[in-house]
Amino acid sequence: MASVYEIVTERILEELKAGVIPWKRPWRTDGPAINYVTRKEYRGINRLLLAGGEYLTFKQITDLGGKVKKGAKSSIVVFWTMYEKEDEDGEKEKIPVLRYYRVFSIHQCDGIESKLPVVDAGPVPDPIDEAERVFSEYTSREGIKVSNDNPNRAYYAPDDDSINIPGLDRYQIAEEYYSTAFHEAAHSTGHEKRLKRLTKTAAFGSASYSKEELIAEITAAYLCEACGLDLNKTITNSAAYIKGWYEKLQSDPRMIVFAAAAAEKAADYILQREQ
Repeated sequence: MASVYEIVTERILEELKAGVIPWKRPWRTDGPAINYVTRKEYRGINRLLLAGGEYLTFKQITDLGGKVKKGAKSSIVVFWTMYEKEDEDGEKEKIPVLRYYRVFSIHQCDGIESKLPVVDAGPVPDPIDEAERVFSEYTSREGIKVSNDNPNRAYYAPDDDSINIPGLDRYQIAEEYYSTAFHEAAHSTGHEKRLKRLTKTAAFGSASYSKEELIAEITAAYLCEACGLDLNKTITNSAAYIKGWYEKLQSDPRMIVFAAAAAEKAADYILQREQ
């Protein structure tokens, strides 16, 4: 029987196989994915598994007098539950276990009206200005030095807590610049004085290195989406890029689940959003 990690990873692999990068697609068409009844937002890996909008379990649908449309296919939502285990000394310890349940989008239901508010068509911040604000406020708040001393490389240096990124004028479009800036900012959240995620032993190509790169990739996508940047303009969809992530996730079914959760924390930290 497949584990929850394997079920989730297989879903992500299916998208990669189809040429879709789940963490770099504009999936928030109806705002964040939320539960219709509790109004709570789905987080972590669920952001990659669900499009935006309202979702309900089969029981919630029937309890509200609705029906699932014929032929509709459910989506999975994962959550953590604590399993109590007794060790050899009789001491009890709690172990987190990943579980899942199935939900349907409100668009797959009959007899249930959306509770989403009508979107105000008033003025919204310019996405580029918003991206600049988020990046500059974060680096200023955290005392992170930002430079373009090396115009040919973008990287985060944990030793002196600095980000190097080629100047905006060296990018064809501004969206690519801010996607790169957010990627490096994501790495900086792993510093020992922040979320304590980075390790000095993460050699290039290692599992821990790959996981950190995936965290930065997903975080950058979350931040681009939060600023309203057009994600279609930030997508690296080369065959080699997709093939590389396909092989890494296939070899480690747990990677995408933990990386998505860590990316959510990193984005929350940068945006100063309550976790």
